[in-house]
Parts: sequence; structure tokens; C-alpha cells
Amino acid sequence: MSADLPDVDRWPQEYASAHARFTQYLSGERVASEHTVRAYQGDLASLFGYMSAKGATTVADISLADLRAWLAAQLADGTTPATLQRRTASTRVFFRWALRTGLAQMNPAESLRSPKLPKRLPPTITHNDIDELMSAALERVTQGASGIAAARDAALLEVLYATGIRVSESCGLNLADIDFDRRVLHVVGKGNKARTVPIGVPALRALATWLASRDEWATPDSGTAVFLGERGGALDPRVARRIVHAALAAVPDAPDLGPHALRHAMATHLLEGGADLRSVQEMLGHSSMATTQVYTHVSDERLRAAFQQAHPRA
Repeated sequence: MSADLPDVDRWPQEYASAHARFTQYLSGERVASEHTVRAYQGDLASLFGYMSAKGATTVADISLADLRAWLAAQLADGTTPATLQRRTASTRVFFRWALRTGLAQMNPAESLRSPKLPKRLPPTITHNDIDELMSAALERVTQGASGIAAARDAALLEVLYATGIRVSESCGLNLADIDFDRRVLHVVGKGNKARTVPIGVPALRALATWLASRDEWATPDSGTAVFLGERGGALDPRVARRIVHAALAAVPDAPDLGPHALRHAMATHLLEGGADLRSVQEMLGHSSMATTQVYTHVSDERLRAAFQQAHPRA
């Protein structure tokens, strides 16, 4: 671990020990994703490096004024508000853990405020873009030019848009997670939280086509993974992202936003079609309604743009 952290060899022993124990807490007790663990590791390393340079040696040495000065120094160095907001959140999590484990006698992060982020609407792709994307994917399957890879890619694209699941969740799907009769997928998301997501007929049809050829790539190491790589292992999320990027790049004028764009599009198109916000929240696996509400703003913006363009008295 030390090779990945700046100046870790110069940290006081308590900081190095706290960093290692907190990492174990994130991975074990909180069951945080690898991405979250890495981000929080880096945030805490930044704080400990800052405090070590000031001559502090224990977690109890860190005050609210220190935390504010640490964040202010990063802001002056050009750190983005989004990163500062995450570092504020990770610091709060760390000090709640430190208080519970006896490393700290008080929580200096309790009153630490997150910087406000500018409101930005998530970009999305249109219905026409989706139609062209799926038509092109289906055409590659019927032409047979790419072999069974085309069938897998088409199924992946259909599933991502039909269900709005994350690319990591799609790569974690197992055969038993597909219920063709009830037309649902059983998905395990962040924090090992399970949810059931409806899936449409085109996506089920694409899945059936892929699964009919899956055995050609399957090996004893494939297990029950739905999506496989060419060597037979479960599809790597990085490969899945490349598949989506390539498919979007082939659609004229479509923004190449990657797999998350299909998730955004699914949510936006559902709300535009009259779906209620709570249902969309459950399908996306958002723990907070506020995370889902941003898609209502996307829909509002599109309606406003259509009004301004078409209404004679706009």
C-alpha cells in the first residue's frame, strides 16, 4: 500500500495505522466499492500528508480549523469543487469511525461544510440516437461479421438501456438473475443491495440470442456469468465500457458519453414518458431521491426547449 501513497514513510505511526484500519473498515464493514475505497484512501492520505507536514502526530491533533485550512489550501491549488465535496464527505466518515474506535475524543468534521457545486444537468442521448444505436447493433448480429461478439455486444447495449443498471452491475449478472417469464433482472448494486428491475422484450430477445451462443466462449472458469470475454471469463467492466464507446461513436452526432449515458437516457426517457420519480429511483438503485430528481430537470429543460422552438407565443 505504501508505494501508492505520497510520503507515507514520513507519516507518524498512528496515521499509517489509522489509514490501514480505515481502509479495512471501508472494504469490510461498509462494503464500499473499490472505486470508493481508492477515493477515500487518497483523501485521507492528502489530509495525513498535510498534517504530518505541520508536525502533527495523532488523529486527536486534527482540529476543525486544520480541516478548513486543508481544504482551503487545495482550493487555492485548483482542486475542483466536486473533489473537495467528496473529501469533505470522506473526512466525515473517517472521523465518525475514529470516534467510535477511540482514535479521537471528538469529531472536528461534524461542523465541516461541503462546498456548493454548480448545478449541471447530466448530458443524455435522444430517442433517435438510441434507435440508431440498437439498429446498428442488431445489423452487426444479422450480418455475422463479428461472430458471437456482436450478439454479446447487442445484448449488453440493450440491457444497459432497458434497465438502467450500472456497467459494473451488468458485468456481475449471473444466469439465474434473468427471469424471462416475469421479464425482470435481479441485480446486486452498491453496498451489496439487491433490487429487481423490469426489462423489455427487445432486451430479452437480444439476451436469448447471445445466450444461445454463449457456450462457444464458455470455459470451466466462466461460472454462471451472463456476459463473457473472448477468453471465457466474466466480462471486464473496462471492456464493457469500450464496447459502449465504440457503439456510440458509430452513431452520427450522438455524444460519446459511455455506459452511464445509457443509464441517464433510460431515466430521462422514463420520466418524459410519465413514469413516477419513486419508481425510477427504485429501478436505478439510488439510495436518495435527490440523486434521481436531477433527471426531472433534464426533462423540464427538454420540454422548455421544445416550447420555445414550437409555440407561437413562446
